[in-house]
Amino acid sequence: MSQHRHTAFRRGALLAIPAVAALLLAGCSGSGSGDETGGSDGKAEFSFTFATSNNLESPYESLAKAYMEENPNVTITTNPTPNDKYGETIRTQLQAGNASDVIQTTPGSGDARGLIPLAEAGFLEPLGDTATGLVPAGSEPLFELDGNTYGRPMDFTIAAVVASMGTAAQNGIDAWPTSTDDLMEACSALAGDGKSLLVVAGAAGPNAGLTAQGISATRVYAEEPDWNAQRAAGDTTFAESQGWKDTLQEIIDLNEGGCLQAGAEGAGFDAITNGLAQGTSVGSFIPSGSAVEIAAAAPPEVDFKIQPFPAADGGEPYILASSNYTISINAASEKKDAAADFVEWLATKDAQELYYEKSGLLPISEYASLDLTDTIYSEVVDLLADGSYATLPNNVWPNPSVYEALQVGVQGLLTGQKTIDQVLQEMDAAWEG
Repeated sequence: MSQHRHTAFRRGALLAIPAVAALLLAGCSGSGSGDETGGSDGKAEFSFTFATSNNLESPYESLAKAYMEENPNVTITTNPTPNDKYGETIRTQLQAGNASDVIQTTPGSGDARGLIPLAEAGFLEPLGDTATGLVPAGSEPLFELDGNTYGRPMDFTIAAVVASMGTAAQNGIDAWPTSTDDLMEACSALAGDGKSLLVVAGAAGPNAGLTAQGISATRVYAEEPDWNAQRAAGDTTFAESQGWKDTLQEIIDLNEGGCLQAGAEGAGFDAITNGLAQGTSVGSFIPSGSAVEIAAAAPPEVDFKIQPFPAADGGEPYILASSNYTISINAASEKKDAAADFVEWLATKDAQELYYEKSGLLPISEYASLDLTDTIYSEVVDLLADGSYATLPNNVWPNPSVYEALQVGVQGLLTGQKTIDQVLQEMDAAWEG
């Protein structure tokens, strides 16, 4: 396993995040056929697939539009695809030969859209030096295979709780809980008023899995940042790990303690958007940039902040942070030149600033120099500067089945149909499979 380099943050130019639309993710399908230019008149066209979790304009859609404005001879057909089935969809399309020319992927092997297994299967085209130069030091195994880079990193994502401190204050919670006791007290107070501290899309596997990963930051990786390397070496298992047992027990405790909204086990992504925008819930485990999107539908006083999940008693705050979104080119595309030009453009300053503005995610080529003091990231600035974070676990797990077992397992814990031991055993079986 390779951990992300912990880069110190310089508090320089102030850059606040505008509350303008577009993220939770981005999605889709499409097919690349025809010649490289699309015709003898110099015009070019290609298709672009990305995952999406709602009907708002994705930041990837915004990037495509900006590129076409800058290059009037180019036509991009965008194909947003639902996030909950995105990995299965693009793999099926790649196998069938009708995938888009450009596709959104993720680093590593632990997700269904993970670029390493897709590259091993021959589905992705090697990228150039620009993409290679953007790969965070130490994370090369998540982006590269046999010396070639197969995904252009887009972001630096924080996996923690996106919390509306405005909603918290309106309900008598003046500060984010920092201990288990404070957490349960806040949950009890909110539940008494028919509200919840956290909102979970229990029926959506990606959110169920991200919730567990976010909690594992303090229960597993704060104590053993190299836990994934230990698991890969066979020195431990999920079933043997007290940290993973504590992670899943925490989910049960949150559910039984009234910390989650009623009906969490059957909720979809809309429960998160509505709960946070309407003030019926305070926070959720969602990608850090999602706060920008949800803020567009919420009152100005929401005051979203990225907050670390409270550490276990005696523990220290810890979060997960790494590049989580990449852009790749379909190896079967007949429009690789046009696609490559677009992927190269994504590394430009204008494209990175637009991505930051529309997604709220820290841009991969700019994040280390930003002053985040007055942004949604202000509560985790010190953790980032101190290196108190680990790479998103599923990025370094050996295959998508491990994360799928975690997602299904969390859903089973919420419905009472699985035990902690069953979930961890299933994750171990998936690891070995």
